[in-house]
Amino acid sequence: MSTEKILGTPSIRRLPLYLHIIKQIEEDGTDFVSATFIANELNLEPIQIRKDLAITGIIGKPKKGYHVKPLIAAIEHFLGWDKTKNAVLIGAGNLGTALSGYQEFKNHGLNIIAAFDKNHEKVGKNIHGISVYPMESLQEQAKILNANIAVLTLPSSEAQEAANIIVAAGIKAIWNFTNVKLKVTEDIVCQQEDLTSGYAMLCIKINESANAR
Repeated sequence: MSTEKILGTPSIRRLPLYLHIIKQIEEDGTDFVSATFIANELNLEPIQIRKDLAITGIIGKPKKGYHVKPLIAAIEHFLGWDKTKNAVLIGAGNLGTALSGYQEFKNHGLNIIAAFDKNHEKVGKNIHGISVYPMESLQEQAKILNANIAVLTLPSSEAQEAANIIVAAGIKAIWNFTNVKLKVTEDIVCQQEDLTSGYAMLCIKINESANAR
């Protein structure tokens, strides 16, 4: 996995928040949105909004702001959400089942098309309309399904072994929901999500709020 730092990572993480607000504005029939409006919605500074949006290549108009439809298109194109990507779940447990039922993914071009599990009691079943296949069939099925991304949602103790199978199957991107830092080759794109980090921030905010009283 490449260790090259992705420029503008904090900005990239904020873009989906902006996109959600801008789409709501579009639904209301508004043609233009200002950086100030988005900033007020998110308790940020307008200059930060402008800098973040600039990485998409779009520029606002003085005194009018950003034209909503081109802005949505620019953000979605920059994030790659205007192209469909086929994903497979590796692990059909509680987390995998929950993610498979999250319909918002489809709005962002992520199409979860199958799940794989080594527990044969789960094989052959459907989760939210998605078939569960045996883990040992991943290499064969990945080519048939044209899978671009593997979403890793199994126990951490099984993560590296599963990653090895994913790589052998020719899948070049892994979205890792385990707490294991995977050892993969430089040509594999890997994004690790630590759900406990968000919970940690929540706990700190709760403590700060309690101390402020």
